[in-house]
Amino acid sequence: MDRLSNTVRPYAWGSTTAIPELLGTAPTGEPQAEMWMGAHPGAPSRLTRPAGTDTTGVAGSATGAGSTDAADPTGAAGPGAGGERSLTDVIAADPERELGAAAVRAFGPRLPFLLKLLAAGAPLSLQVHPDLAQAQEGYADEERRGIPIDAPHRTYKDANHKPELICALTPFDGLCGFRRPAEAADLIAALGVDSLKPYVDLLRARPEDGALREVLTAILTADPDEMAHTVTEAAEAAERLGGAHAPYAQIAHHYPGDPGVIAAMLLNYVQLQPGEAMFLGAGVPHAYLGGLGVEIMANSDNVLRCGLTPKHVDVPELLRIVRFEATEPGILRPEAAPSGEEVYETPVDEFRLSRYVLPSGGTPADLTAATAQILLCTAGAPQVGGIGLAPGESVFVPADEAVEAAGAGTLFRATVVV
Repeated sequence: MDRLSNTVRPYAWGSTTAIPELLGTAPTGEPQAEMWMGAHPGAPSRLTRPAGTDTTGVAGSATGAGSTDAADPTGAAGPGAGGERSLTDVIAADPERELGAAAVRAFGPRLPFLLKLLAAGAPLSLQVHPDLAQAQEGYADEERRGIPIDAPHRTYKDANHKPELICALTPFDGLCGFRRPAEAADLIAALGVDSLKPYVDLLRARPEDGALREVLTAILTADPDEMAHTVTEAAEAAERLGGAHAPYAQIAHHYPGDPGVIAAMLLNYVQLQPGEAMFLGAGVPHAYLGGLGVEIMANSDNVLRCGLTPKHVDVPELLRIVRFEATEPGILRPEAAPSGEEVYETPVDEFRLSRYVLPSGGTPADLTAATAQILLCTAGAPQVGGIGLAPGESVFVPADEAVEAAGAGTLFRATVVV
């Protein structure tokens, strides 16, 4: 079992304070959006071991975004040469030993999930993810057409799907799934903006699928100048009205003139309390608006954006992927097991997220598992296999390695279903 050194991604929408407050460090004044824990090639975690630990036969630390060279956004230099290794390299050296034979059979010789601390200080892009078949088809098509993997207009970065789960550590606001068309019509009509009346009429006149599809298409294909003017009027009205309209005034403050502000009004507004979670499956439009949470996802970069972003929006492909059906946002609460593990149930196998709230002086919790796991502390000071963890610290535990946790604190456990 190894302590992890993790990279913090400084995306512009990130909070400047949430992750530092959890870690007990001083804010730098720069956004700190996501702390990645896993073996994603963009920023793999590093294993840190005491000086003198034998690392014979294992490749050195990774290069690129996850390298310990140059500026490490975490500020954690690790124990130095020979004592810090990329988790990607460790897994590649012996996949079955690290991941477990069943996980390798199911998902191949790679960690199939990415765990994150996510701190949103501003809204993220309104987006949707493909299912596995759509991702495989889209990736193969763009490969055949020779679109460079780093091209701004490239949609599919890999051939995997990207289901995800966000669990709130603080009050957390987001958007998830379509409202019923009549509810969206009432919300938009109350703004009193003449140029939005055709959307209101469509939402009230068409069947659910057709209404949502036609209105989202009209929003995303409208004349940019005319839409920017509409968004400005809508934002001013939302500011005046407050209440249920207040979130959209705030979104417009961050993304003035963006058609995603109007598209966001088609979606359910969700407020998670600490410990509550939200699962985001394929085809479900969503956005995170603000708050700190633990996020887990299948290891993929496939995102189709609908708005609230300066990045490329592929409208035809987006309309092919989105599921145009009204849904309830479905807030998840953990289901407690006799062992004390609280599980957030989801319909995917690539990841499984659970939580342990450990009492002071309680019986140690047995966390031994047949697959690899990452354990993240979010409160207190628990001991995990003899390693003391503070909030924001994490460890990687190979498959079948005996491990117990004790001492007051909260641990999130990320593993897979096999």
